[in-house]
Amino acid sequence: MKPTLLVLAAGMGSRYGGLKQLDPVGPQNRTILDYSIIDAIRNNFGKIVFVIRRSFDEEFRNRFGANMFGKDVDIRYVYQELDKLPDGFSVPQGREKPWGTNHAVLMAANEINEPFAIINADDFYGTDAFRVMSEHLRKLEGSEGKYCMVGYRLENTLSENGSVSRGVCKVDTNGMLIGMDERTSIARTPDGIFYTDNEGQHPLPPDATVSMNLFGFTPDYFAKSRELFVTFLKEHGQELKSEYYIPYAVNTFLAEGIATMTVLKTSAKWFGVTYKEDRPIVVQRLRELHAQGVY
Repeated sequence: MKPTLLVLAAGMGSRYGGLKQLDPVGPQNRTILDYSIIDAIRNNFGKIVFVIRRSFDEEFRNRFGANMFGKDVDIRYVYQELDKLPDGFSVPQGREKPWGTNHAVLMAANEINEPFAIINADDFYGTDAFRVMSEHLRKLEGSEGKYCMVGYRLENTLSENGSVSRGVCKVDTNGMLIGMDERTSIARTPDGIFYTDNEGQHPLPPDATVSMNLFGFTPDYFAKSRELFVTFLKEHGQELKSEYYIPYAVNTFLAEGIATMTVLKTSAKWFGVTYKEDRPIVVQRLRELHAQGVY
């Protein structure tokens, strides 16, 4: 069994100023997503499913053609749109954005029947992260409710050009996830790392484990998530900016005792392009990896 890679690529890049998923930041005009797919194929992922919007379908298909990564890699596309909702629900007037990362995951339910990993299209995860994820997923064939994620050190996931959103993890002594707190405004300051909410600033330790949306699931996750999405829409469906995040679903399933999540350790270093000003750093780091012979 080869696991599948599900790529969340439907974001519009409002803070970045364009489709950062397709920005050529590496040598030979490679995107960050190219490196993720290369690393996934190196580590025995057999299918790539892109979650995109129809408005940039042609750009994606031109960039990631069916045979670009070899004839043995199955490339598929699904679409996240605002009105893709369960029966009985409609889009409230004034809402403009889709319903978040776990809504995006649900778009792939008909394309995936094996253990799968999820990534963001604009994050560089590193080949070792794909190695540990693939090795773990291949042990889960036929299992249900045994999920996993790759954890990163908080201080290594920040942007020097603005605040970021991260799922801050609570992990027990056995390496199992207890829960995640979604923090949407984390930044480094001269006094340390803080997140900001309606009550002010709160410190975070540099070595806190955070999620970068590199999750691993068995296919039962789709049915569980679909059922929870109905509950979410009943409670938050009329809010114009509510989002159905992956951490929200994971926390719910852990609290209900219907799933567990192993936090996988990796030697890989994360980087990404949250803001346009992050781009030169990414370009330099990719050049260094090429010079070292990694790619």
